[in-house]
Amino acid sequence: MPQMGESIAEGTLSRWLKKVGDEIKRDEPIFEISTDKVDAEIPAPAAGVLAEVLVLEGQTVPVQTVVARLETEKGAAITATVGGEGSGAAKAEPGAAKAELGAAKAMVGPGAGAPEQSSQVAGSASAGGPSPTKQSNSTGSSRQQHSGAPPTDSSPAGNTLEDRLRARSSPLVRKIAAEHGIEIAALPGSGIAGRVTKKDILSFIESGGIAAAASAVGVSPSMHAPAALNQGPQPQPWPGDSVEPMSKMRALISEHMVGSRRTSAHVTSFMEIDFTRISRIRAKNRAAFEASSGQKLTYMPFIIKSVVDGLKQFPVMNASVAGTNVIYRKQYNIGVAVALDWGLIVPVIRGADNLSLSGITRALNDLAARSRAKKLDPREVQEGTFTITNPGVFGSLMGTPIISQPQVAILGVGAIEKRPKVVSGADGEDTIAIRTCAYFSISFDHRIIDGAVADQFLAFVKKTIETFPDAGL
Repeated sequence: MPQMGESIAEGTLSRWLKKVGDEIKRDEPIFEISTDKVDAEIPAPAAGVLAEVLVLEGQTVPVQTVVARLETEKGAAITATVGGEGSGAAKAEPGAAKAELGAAKAMVGPGAGAPEQSSQVAGSASAGGPSPTKQSNSTGSSRQQHSGAPPTDSSPAGNTLEDRLRARSSPLVRKIAAEHGIEIAALPGSGIAGRVTKKDILSFIESGGIAAAASAVGVSPSMHAPAALNQGPQPQPWPGDSVEPMSKMRALISEHMVGSRRTSAHVTSFMEIDFTRISRIRAKNRAAFEASSGQKLTYMPFIIKSVVDGLKQFPVMNASVAGTNVIYRKQYNIGVAVALDWGLIVPVIRGADNLSLSGITRALNDLAARSRAKKLDPREVQEGTFTITNPGVFGSLMGTPIISQPQVAILGVGAIEKRPKVVSGADGEDTIAIRTCAYFSISFDHRIIDGAVADQFLAFVKKTIETFPDAGL
């Protein structure tokens, strides 16, 4: 199961595209995955025959879990038992026997979605293959390479993925916590998705946190140790109602949105942007641009270009929070939300600061098209540093978007439309003019971003758009 994003600890195998015994070409889609960030087909890391299926459709497993095995040696025996038959577990003995025969196996797991990596070979150290150390560094429980049964979640019960992930700290951290009577889930962690590290727990102990926690009887829950959410009684269906379970993507989106609201101190600010100049530039250059690049020129590339310039001027907008530290990102990877019929996905334009307007347009159109066709590589939704969402395409004037963790800000773009505005005429008198305008909203994390900084950033983006040079194409 490939890693689909910095805050993603698990994924759901939604559909197998191949069955045991099928011949598979390298980079040919072999199964589909579903998370809150991506619904994508995963390519085979090597050519061969699908020998074993270890994870069933609909099963959710930690990232880096081996989900199947490929026989890369012609004529090698194929295991007939598929995970889910009988006891639901694939037999380990046949796998061991094949290893003794020297049959090369490609593990469809950590390498899935990363075709450039060499296949893993059973019984031998394949040149260029992932090292055993790297294979064991999965987030969560063990990968259960020889079992198709769902992994057992031994972590304490938690309502959200972030709760469960915090509890899945390393054995050493759990041992230290047990010795000192510390509740891991109540600590702020600097690891992935708030995971508590050895440094975090030792710092907590050295700072006298245990004594403070012991004396804090009756203290209200904090943002790092929130009380259980009191959501009241569950609503019950009435006669005539229909009840449908959430899709896996929708359930994960729900979980991560609630987690983001609990993590970041959300504040939203608004400004109106005049797109009249950009509109005229588009109208003047659209035909020539599309003829030379083959790409449709929309407003979004201008917005992305202006946002990147703003992030350079206000680095805290392109940052992440790790405990009490602030990580200032030096890469400018812009996530752009794409609406799908079955949910929402946020592919990332990497190195947007190194792209021209034409390059941004090409990357944007390509990612949007492959998002809707489920052709994204999982790496293409990872490592975003700032996100732009555009509800304006559906007519929405403005909104208060939720920050995509572990980022600290997100820009919302409202409908771009013509409006009557008061402007200064040539003689200095006020007059009514028709202008192309939109409302922008910036949701930011008030833990590290002050309102003045967020407004200055948005004002910079506004000025850049309203004074965009004719030669900017």
